[in-house]
Amino acid sequence: MTEEILVNITPQETRVALIQQGIVQELHIERSQNRGIVGNVYLGKVTRVLPGMQSAFVDIGLEKAAFLHVADLWMPKSSQAEGTPIEKLVFDGQTILVQVLKDPLGTKGARLSTHISVAGRNLVYLPQEDNGQQIAISQKIDKQEDRDALKHRFQALLPSGETGSYILRTSAEDAEDQELANDLKYLSATWKKIKDSSTRLPAPSFLHQDLSLSERVLRDLATEATGQIRIDSNENLEKLKTFAQNFMPNQLDKLVLYRGERPLFDLYDTETEINRALGRRVDLKSGGYLMIDQTESMTTIDVNTGSYVGAKTFDDTVYKTNLEAAQTIARQLRLRNLGGIIIIDFIDMHSTEHQTAVLEELHKSLQRDKARTSVNPFSALGLVEMTRKRTRESLAHLLCEPCEVCQGKGQVKTAQSICYEILREVLREHRQFNPKEFRIIASADVIDRFLEEESGHMAQLIDFIGKPILLQAESSFNQEQYDIVLN
Repeated sequence: MTEEILVNITPQETRVALIQQGIVQELHIERSQNRGIVGNVYLGKVTRVLPGMQSAFVDIGLEKAAFLHVADLWMPKSSQAEGTPIEKLVFDGQTILVQVLKDPLGTKGARLSTHISVAGRNLVYLPQEDNGQQIAISQKIDKQEDRDALKHRFQALLPSGETGSYILRTSAEDAEDQELANDLKYLSATWKKIKDSSTRLPAPSFLHQDLSLSERVLRDLATEATGQIRIDSNENLEKLKTFAQNFMPNQLDKLVLYRGERPLFDLYDTETEINRALGRRVDLKSGGYLMIDQTESMTTIDVNTGSYVGAKTFDDTVYKTNLEAAQTIARQLRLRNLGGIIIIDFIDMHSTEHQTAVLEELHKSLQRDKARTSVNPFSALGLVEMTRKRTRESLAHLLCEPCEVCQGKGQVKTAQSICYEILREVLREHRQFNPKEFRIIASADVIDRFLEEESGHMAQLIDFIGKPILLQAESSFNQEQYDIVLN
């Protein structure tokens, strides 16, 4: 399978698209003003212990208190008693070292753990383990002889006196000794910095931030199947080359500067795919379609035959539509980053054989997904219930906000999203037409944001294109409407 990764970097955001066989499969977006905090390490302070929920609220310096459950509480083996209630393990006002498992979602605060782990390309380091140095190996490496050989090779690289435990990822099997040694060096240095900071800073304090999205591309997304990683910023390309040379040399040759005249995300129609992924309806090639509705508690997906009448019988029409829907649903879950509980309402099938085949197709299509999924058989009502691990905001929650005009029943792009869309469009028009000046006509909220929060980004663009950009608020425009006038 041919695979390519596109990395679009601007001062305000980084966007990454994973392309497989010419089709966008995953989208990742990280904005400099609201970067995700999963993997970050904080020195927190316990503000409230809740015995009834066996959990505690912890102040880590964010707007909302974070949440720590007793199951995510690490204690030294020597003092840990199984089943000990949380009120005997932590207390109000206690200073505690925590790591974020899940970003704040909706009204919920961040989910925390005191099991600190530091991830590298091929290794995960668990520095707190005190039951001797343990080495665990990914279950995807199933041959015992391969597991033994990898463990023996890794043990030879461990420096003497090193504490803690390690998990060897699947990629470690194909990694050279030098790559594993680079990972060890990075993980050890990172943990030392965290420990040193935790002894001299007050609580709450931020101690460690996970890698940026562009760096995580090299660590998490790029695989042996990846042919190229195209980046449209020369400055950031050089930074990534330095990072790759130090920690992931096998990815170095895949990094390529994109020099095309068209914007990078115009390739493979990526911008169009983003807009489609924000809509409820997803059309199938056969003429059928999906309706995807996302709520805070769950996501529902309804499958419909639409205009498809191509099969000989109605049962065959339903069966073929459901097969295509199973493939499309797996892709949409990745593309939209939908997580939590997902209910799929396939078109009713009377044949048990057809139901089994559709489930098998769904399982097969989900194998490409790196997020953990669990799929249940058809229920008595003909529904398929599944879960997908959720660690960050969905694409819709990231790019959109509830619409006040429709009282929260729909959603529109945020003023921030529109600002960035306009900045990209101005750059596109500059390259194509090279006018003397630009005039942006947009809603008052968008213009206000350009004058305040995004003024720095606007100034950078003006310096880059060397042309003035005039701003004009139009009261009749809704938040998504704008015009760019070329003079």
